[in-house]
Amino acid sequence: MTSRSIRRVAATALAATMALTAAACAAPNESRGGGKPTDTAVVGIAYEPETLSPLLGYGKDGNSKIFDGLLTHDAEMRLKPALAAALPKVTDGGTTYTFTLRPGVKFSDGKPFTADDVVFTYATILDEKTNNASKAELDALDKVEKKDDRTVVFHLKYPYAPFAERTVLPIAPQHLAGKQDVNTGSFTTHPVGTGPYVLTKWSKGEKLTFTANPHYWGGAPKVKHFTMAIIKDDDIRATRLRSGDLDGAILPPELAATFKADQGRKTVAAKTFDYRNVTLPSANPVTGDRAVRRALDLAVDRQAMVKGILSGAGKPAYGPVPTDSPWFAKGTERPHDLAKAQQILDEAGWKKGPDGVRAKDGRRASFTLWYLSGDKLRQEHALAFASDAKKAGIEAKVESGTWEAIEPNMKQDAVLAGGGSPADPDFDQYLLLHSSLAGDGFNNMSRYANDTVDDHLVTARRTDDHQARKNAYDAVQRELVKDPAYVFLTHVDHLYVIDDRWQGLTTQVEPHDHGLASGPWWNVEDWQPTK
Repeated sequence: MTSRSIRRVAATALAATMALTAAACAAPNESRGGGKPTDTAVVGIAYEPETLSPLLGYGKDGNSKIFDGLLTHDAEMRLKPALAAALPKVTDGGTTYTFTLRPGVKFSDGKPFTADDVVFTYATILDEKTNNASKAELDALDKVEKKDDRTVVFHLKYPYAPFAERTVLPIAPQHLAGKQDVNTGSFTTHPVGTGPYVLTKWSKGEKLTFTANPHYWGGAPKVKHFTMAIIKDDDIRATRLRSGDLDGAILPPELAATFKADQGRKTVAAKTFDYRNVTLPSANPVTGDRAVRRALDLAVDRQAMVKGILSGAGKPAYGPVPTDSPWFAKGTERPHDLAKAQQILDEAGWKKGPDGVRAKDGRRASFTLWYLSGDKLRQEHALAFASDAKKAGIEAKVESGTWEAIEPNMKQDAVLAGGGSPADPDFDQYLLLHSSLAGDGFNNMSRYANDTVDDHLVTARRTDDHQARKNAYDAVQRELVKDPAYVFLTHVDHLYVIDDRWQGLTTQVEPHDHGLASGPWWNVEDWQPTK
């Protein structure tokens, strides 16, 4: 696959071609002549999952259309029962969680849901043979025990304050998934769950189509046919929305603004924990130099990025925790200070050459910075970062590519990356920063190793004392000021443009993983047509 960015002319041509075949992404009973049916919705998303198996990480933060967890989130991100009949009973100093299961629940194939499925799901994820990159998120879990068909007990190694949040993880059916290879079996692409929708087809690179689950315990979804069109290029997604092929789509601010005067559509904004950052690989002799990392952290103009790239739809980012979160450590904001950045580099021996690029011991302060092709936000952040770095005498050579092109280079090259989870600070920071996960796929992409940070991350996850956790996460954020693992740029609000034929649209505080589980379609089963 090409590692070059998609040129605008190519995007336009492809959009035109796809518009001519729009019916391919529509639900089977959609009418183009007499208006769209009131039980069918088609939305455009930017990313495609690698798997649809929760055993391999799909839907781990909730809101999968195919699956349910024991618990789920309401519109305010408060936990509420789903497959569980009630919130868990917590005993033994916070190390035992007992769940009573909802009676009468069936999988979409009609088979009953029982405690065996819960035990199977968690035990399989923790199995060393299972290729689940998020396994570390369940580090606190010792074992899962079935008391009877409707009672499950989780035993923890230590009190882990956000454990209940981990039980939004979808439950897989033992009677199907348990008879296959967990990593390669057909369940990874043809899943069966208890959720409001049944997957009818997954056309890789094109769309996921769903129909309402007739056995859904929460009642029959009002939207009977639902399609997620996978459109990775922002411009093409906007074009297909404008053509009427889509009912809604996520768009970057610049493109969302082009629909402002469209009276047939409305823009819905969602607050998020979603950040954009630049990885600083420790294996690269330039980005691995602490002075370079500190200088870049001060050289970037975050306020200008919020204003110019996000059109104000976001805020400056100084770490994974947004500045308006109660978990943010006040005083760790970094000003845009080019003079200080230059001073740090001068004192560390990085001297400017005749071309304006610094060098030390014969090595130029130059590195490659990748961003995902077709993603305008990442492209604009990468270019703005490179411009700011250049003013400090550091060269960031911007390159675009698919993840297939980027991933083999992540050990040495920087990446315009993203992340963020609103449920609990442990969910994002441990995977992002702990040295044990250095180079583990997309975990700790900088391969950062800092003993102080490691110690505080462990302390924070091994106690349920709120103030002790706050102190530990404050210490992590203060350490990142002195020894940046990444250069955090912005926290991005998500903007969705939706056809006004739908009502009842809401959004939650969203994670980075938007599109599949988030957006106004987090509760599409409750959408209703505008009367």
